[in-house]
Amino acid sequence: MNLPHITKRRFALCLAAFGSSLALAQSAYPSKPIRLIAPFAAGGAADSVARIITPKLSQALGQPLVIDNRAGASGAIGSAVVASAPPDGYSLLINLGPPHQTVHLVRKGVAYSPVKDFTAIALIASAPQALVVPAASPIKNVEEFLIAARNSPKGLTYGTSGVGTSQHMAGLLLAISQKIKLTHVGYRGGSAALTDVLGGQTDAAIVVLSNVLPYVRSGRLRALGVLENHRARSAPDIPTLAESGVRGFALPDTWVGVLGPAKLPGATVQRLYADIAKVLRDADVRAQLEQAGYEPKSSTPEEFSRQIADSEKVYRGIVSSAGITPE
Repeated sequence: MNLPHITKRRFALCLAAFGSSLALAQSAYPSKPIRLIAPFAAGGAADSVARIITPKLSQALGQPLVIDNRAGASGAIGSAVVASAPPDGYSLLINLGPPHQTVHLVRKGVAYSPVKDFTAIALIASAPQALVVPAASPIKNVEEFLIAARNSPKGLTYGTSGVGTSQHMAGLLLAISQKIKLTHVGYRGGSAALTDVLGGQTDAAIVVLSNVLPYVRSGRLRALGVLENHRARSAPDIPTLAESGVRGFALPDTWVGVLGPAKLPGATVQRLYADIAKVLRDADVRAQLEQAGYEPKSSTPEEFSRQIADSEKVYRGIVSSAGITPE
């Protein structure tokens, strides 16, 4: 079709105007409030970290961040909401890893992939985990823990904050690698696991280090070691399990981070990452995170994405070796 010269010119101008408007709309992110889904109950790790960072992050982004607690199914309910949300940057997830990388390995009906169905945006912090026993326990160190587990016909019980957590995975790995019998007692949160190990209802517990440190320091609990391959900044006197005789033992860091739906635009990811990194440099935010027992950490979206994928493979191997199937 041959259009008159003037019509072609107007058409080209319209296209240019449309392109400019589209570019302007894209660069205007965010232009409305952002929903930040915490897939656990208020007061949990994801919710607590969200409440520390959102005031300063809202200022940086120029829009309110609304925390939306969607608890249930070890985080799968809230995570599924974000996995199926439009990739426009207005529905984000603040989650823990694990269970972000493990819930699909232990629960039926999880319809998303923790790697393929999310865009990694920013790591915020890590939360060291520790193996503890009651102060009245005859077990004084890791070697005695292993001996007691081998010598007991029923093995030992260990409490955790739930199925699919890094704590649960640590117990599985310890039992497999050391050929001992450990019975997992999964609670609906770390506080219940802590209460029962303090009362002697379980032989041990694997819980967030920050939650047990006051009891370790007051002499009510004994810390046998931390699970990661490095000592915790908040308690450098507590050795790792590897240092305590379980050669090669280490779990990936338990992280708290922000993710979005898959196919989130690169410009949106970079804007969110840059502002979260800025917030993490704030001395007050860092102090609040450290006081709550977290170690502030930052990584690029690409590094965070690799961390999620690599640790999912580690946990998949542990679950497979333990013969666990989704229930």
